[in-house]
Amino acid sequence: MSTHQNLKVAVLLGSTRDGRFGPVVADWLLGHLKARGDMTADLVDLKTTPLPTVMPSFGGELPPEEIELLGAVSPRLEAADAFVVVTPEYNHSFPAALKNAIDWHNHQWHAKPVGFVSYGGLSGGLRAVEQLRVVMAELNAVTIRNTVSFHGAAQSFDEHGRPRDPAADAAADALLDQLDWWARGLRVARQARPFAA
Repeated sequence: MSTHQNLKVAVLLGSTRDGRFGPVVADWLLGHLKARGDMTADLVDLKTTPLPTVMPSFGGELPPEEIELLGAVSPRLEAADAFVVVTPEYNHSFPAALKNAIDWHNHQWHAKPVGFVSYGGLSGGLRAVEQLRVVMAELNAVTIRNTVSFHGAAQSFDEHGRPRDPAADAAADALLDQLDWWARGLRVARQARPFAA
């Protein structure tokens, strides 16, 4: 596979709360991905693609309805070259639905880069991101240093869904540039030598 082939980026929208602000942030990020021309985005909205919340015993089989729910998400994560997680902060951490989605998967994360866009109140969701870095390291993923965070998120966007501070757009470009660098290098590495956990 050519290193110049478009990257497949799965954007995980982690909030499932009614009235959530996450879609505004995700739509803005998807606009940046589309504008690049070298990345193809796939929005994985955990509210519209819910996953089971009760896991089987080790070696146990899943019922058909749970296999169907996973089938709407797992192949998309498998196909991704990279990820961007869009998350709020709940109680100094990240949403339960997001942790659930992470825990249902394992090899799908291996040797792939993960970027973060967070939003919230005074902290801008950064405490959620710091905890996510620890979780993703356990899954052999590479987290991107640069992040984008929105403090006072509802006031940070105008009525058209655009950030009021142009620095946010520059931060998104820097994040995606780093994601591109890691994703292309790791894709070549996985092709040359399959990752062994």
